[in-house]
Amino acid sequence: MRILISGASGFLGSALAAHLEGAGHEVTRLVRRPSASAHEIAWDPARGALDAAAVEGFDGVVNLSGERIAGRWSKARKQRLWNSRVESTRLLSETLARLERRPNVLVSMSATGFYGDRGDEELTESSREGKGFLSRLARAWEQAADPARRAGVRIVHPRAGIVLAAHGGALARLLPPFRLGVGGPIGAGRAWWSWIALPDALAAFEFALRHETLSGPVNFVAPGPVRNAEFARALGRALSRPALLPVPAAALRLAFGELADEALLSSARVVPAKLLAAGHAFRFPRLDEALRDALGRPATAAAV
Repeated sequence: MRILISGASGFLGSALAAHLEGAGHEVTRLVRRPSASAHEIAWDPARGALDAAAVEGFDGVVNLSGERIAGRWSKARKQRLWNSRVESTRLLSETLARLERRPNVLVSMSATGFYGDRGDEELTESSREGKGFLSRLARAWEQAADPARRAGVRIVHPRAGIVLAAHGGALARLLPPFRLGVGGPIGAGRAWWSWIALPDALAAFEFALRHETLSGPVNFVAPGPVRNAEFARALGRALSRPALLPVPAAALRLAFGELADEALLSSARVVPAKLLAAGHAFRFPRLDEALRDALGRPATAAAV
């Protein structure tokens, strides 16, 4: 397949581009600078600039554009988070919709933040939208792809959980205190965390590009969500370190404000109903194995 990727310079995007190229696909990257090769196309979402002729003829498009969520949210920061996702997706979607040779599929990123803080409720792709900024952002992010959908392009929205990799994402930020033996549960530790091993996330993207009956929101999470306290214990086991020192919720709210309740303390027990129903197999369905793989330690992979 000829595949166009936006956000290919990020932690997930760079890994996905390498994975797809290794699987024999031809990958072209959308870049926010002058293109430096035949496999780069320049665009400027802030100015609404994207050459339609340059993006014609691709079999599939993967849209990963979006500023990193982590960090304290000011009003200006929230607007940047919104624009980097919603406006860039709308530009890409509207451009694809105008093409004579449209892609067969647009895999346009979303997140499990769509569901909000839901306690112990098990969440599938048919579950309702949650409350809060992240839920509104995820909904608008998905809706921004509607022009391409109306033009007949198959749309997949990966509602991704925590992607486990030592070199990026949430796990990379957790590792320093845990390696020092001062890691532990966040708040009361009862919030559900939905996660996925990086190799499984990459395989799910390729599966979504190829699997023609898969469309709409798709939960990119492993089959076994865990409570935060169990995640902390599993990470401690993987590092052979104690994981007993809790991070008080009050301290998180003081340090991160609104982000603390919406992301760090929020509970989302998400399951991959659509991927499992479509026959997708997970290499790392269990957290201990996924963490050992992410940390480069021996693990026995299993499929479900």
